[in-house]
Amino acid sequence: MRHHSEAHDRRVALSVTTVGILAATLNSSILLISLPAIFQGLGLDPLAPQNISYLLWMLMGFLLVTAVLVVTFGRLGDQYGRARLFNLGFLIFTIGSIGCALVPNGGGAGALEIILLRVVQGVGCAMVMANSTAIITDAFPPERRGFALGVNQVSALAGSFFGLVIGGVLSEWHWRAVFWVSVPVGVWGTWMGYRTLHDKPRDRSRKIVIDWWGNLTFGVGLISLLIAITYGLQPYGGHVMGWTSPRVLVGLIGGAVLLVVFGIIETRVAEPMIDMRLFRIRAFAAGQAVNLLAAMSRGGLQFMLIIWLQGIWLPLHGYSYEDTPLWAGIYMLPLTVGFLLAGPASGAISDRFGARAFATGGLLLTAATFAGLIALPANFDYRLFAGLLALNGVGMGLMAAPNSAAIMNAVPASARGAASGIRATGMNAGMVLSMGAFFTLMAIGLADRLPHAMSSGLVGHGVDPAAAHAASQASPVGLLFAAFLGDNPIRQLVPHPGAHAQTATIYGHEFFPHLISEPFRHGLFIAFSASIVMLLLAAGASLLRGERFVHADAHQSAVEATAREGDALAVPAVLGEDVAYDDALSGRGGGQRIP
Repeated sequence: MRHHSEAHDRRVALSVTTVGILAATLNSSILLISLPAIFQGLGLDPLAPQNISYLLWMLMGFLLVTAVLVVTFGRLGDQYGRARLFNLGFLIFTIGSIGCALVPNGGGAGALEIILLRVVQGVGCAMVMANSTAIITDAFPPERRGFALGVNQVSALAGSFFGLVIGGVLSEWHWRAVFWVSVPVGVWGTWMGYRTLHDKPRDRSRKIVIDWWGNLTFGVGLISLLIAITYGLQPYGGHVMGWTSPRVLVGLIGGAVLLVVFGIIETRVAEPMIDMRLFRIRAFAAGQAVNLLAAMSRGGLQFMLIIWLQGIWLPLHGYSYEDTPLWAGIYMLPLTVGFLLAGPASGAISDRFGARAFATGGLLLTAATFAGLIALPANFDYRLFAGLLALNGVGMGLMAAPNSAAIMNAVPASARGAASGIRATGMNAGMVLSMGAFFTLMAIGLADRLPHAMSSGLVGHGVDPAAAHAASQASPVGLLFAAFLGDNPIRQLVPHPGAHAQTATIYGHEFFPHLISEPFRHGLFIAFSASIVMLLLAAGASLLRGERFVHADAHQSAVEATAREGDALAVPAVLGEDVAYDDALSGRGGGQRIP
């Protein structure tokens, strides 16, 4: 009977936390595919330079606030109660989702309201993400932890993939439905969490100390970098991009300096936001390096694939611009399938053999798929494209669960919330920076090739040379966003093409996709080459992680393990635990390497 109750508690912990992670990551990607409908519903012009910042902040504001807060919420979960923080996060996320669906205004005011409420969603998701992995790690013993974390990680990345399809389907109906879809999930998760997930009584005598200076320097530094990237993509003076703008330079330099100051602060405060001592554990440090580099390498992948499908491939194959968001999500499904096939299996098998072989092999396979995508023509054979996407998903699946299990196994139970928060911060911060970097690299590639292609292409179809030249001076970033939003900007750029212009051709479905295809491939080469470099660096870090390592306090007797599993949310309060922790950090022991 007791065994049945313990198994039930584990299933409840896994199911509720998995739904929480699914909801969080689904909302990180659902706007990628539904932004055309949102922009149209709000009445925003995708070619207007001032609207670029709305688009970026709608996408990245959610990830940014999650990256900034997740470590602190992980530490608060360790001290104040992981279930309590997790359940409160689900509630806040639900309130933010309802608010997004009910924004009263249109235009720029409506966009700002959505951005603000997406930040509220991000606060809730930070609480969910910071504590879900630690809850699962508490609930399952080391020999079963990889499978449980594999399910959790599959839901995380699957949520980001399913968000594309769900966003495409719902945006065909109404843009507000994109936000309403999260409400029933949030209500169920909040109800189930408060009903079934509870913390054990704990020692309340220890005062909770927040590293305010660490939080401030990390948050402001990361926000400064994102603001600088946002304005760097917009025209400035006589330049098509704003990288020479004084405020962009101040943001980039100031943000980088603040992040360096953050690192210094973390080594000097008694209770830091990020416990740098954890990085003395080789398996933990290597796993976090893999986590960050992999996130930076793939964070902008979906951006590029959506632009490729919505702006080029689908129009060339007869799809109307109104239908491209839905079909772009559908045609990217092989990415999800590949991950779902590899993720759970690799997590379970890595429990026995360790993460090194799986993570390293997955990273190398992912790098190979990026090289394959670079080699494809803009108007590709879909079978090759689908195969590369499926293999990319397999590669990410081979890496994700084993690497997460290795990170969590490497730390003592008392630090699991902080370790989970550091892992989520690395992933989210990497994806935020990756999105900005991918857009920047792509814009650089377009700026090099697109003006000439635009001018010569329009003149070749009878457009007046002066009108063609004026159109070629349009911001490449604006044209990139137009492609991303599934829009044909030629009619707006060339409203008066001249008496001899072949208007049916230049305003048709295929002219703009043909025009942008080669400049896009040039930008894609630059962006994906950077991804390959980061993936190879991540593979090198994975090789250096060593053999499988499980922290000493994870090795308990069968009786102790069974007792701890009986409550999925127990926060162990074991005498001498801090001593074991310090021993592990100083290299005097505290862990076991398993062949």
